[in-house]
Amino acid sequence: MKKTHIIMLVLIVVAITVLISYTGNLTTYETIASAKQKPGKFVNLIAKIDKTQPLEYDAVKNPNYLSFTALDTLGNTVKVVYHNTKPTDMEKSERIVLKGKMNGNEFECKDILLKCPSKYKDDMNVANKNVQNSVSN
Repeated sequence: MKKTHIIMLVLIVVAITVLISYTGNLTTYETIASAKQKPGKFVNLIAKIDKTQPLEYDAVKNPNYLSFTALDTLGNTVKVVYHNTKPTDMEKSERIVLKGKMNGNEFECKDILLKCPSKYKDDMNVANKNVQNSVSN
């Protein structure tokens, strides 16, 4: 074989190896029901905090323990246990992404990503009032 053929084969093998390593890191977003069917497997959940259930966090007693109930868009709930400090303004977040795995009936969370409430939400009453004021002036 020529040197160029060998170099091309090596580059192709390297490219295939890189592609395979990236596809191994791809994770999908799961519902609570589908995460419960994959115990011990690392998954990402998109949910929100169930504000009807208590949030357990005591910074003085144990600052590295947070427990709350997560609610997904299908109405399923799961108790979430997070062994780290509580994220700031977590209760104000519209949605949260929970990265972790199911352990029995609890979701052991390794990381929490917050989706902050949008300050650009459309309030139709305010918009209509502004339009009426600009027309009358």
